[in-house]
Amino acid sequence: MPIDKNTITEILKTSFQDADISLKDLMGDQNHYELHIASSAFSGLSVLNQHKLVHKALKNYLGDALHALTIKTIPKHTDS
Repeated sequence: MPIDKNTITEILKTSFQDADISLKDLMGDQNHYELHIASSAFSGLSVLNQHKLVHKALKNYLGDALHALTIKTIPKHTDS
């Protein structure tokens, strides 16, 4: 069963409250997406660990409703 963009976006916004999210349905089938996400949660982490956080947030959907996901994470710097 596919998962729509709004559901994915809401899940990610819950996990990464300050996130700027761009999500593109690559095939028009609601299970192949390209994600660009910027969040302060990624600051100081390796790209691998940034992607692990995204995977953790979407763990209930990856490999089932969400067949393919290309991820681009960007650390978001906050002004102190």
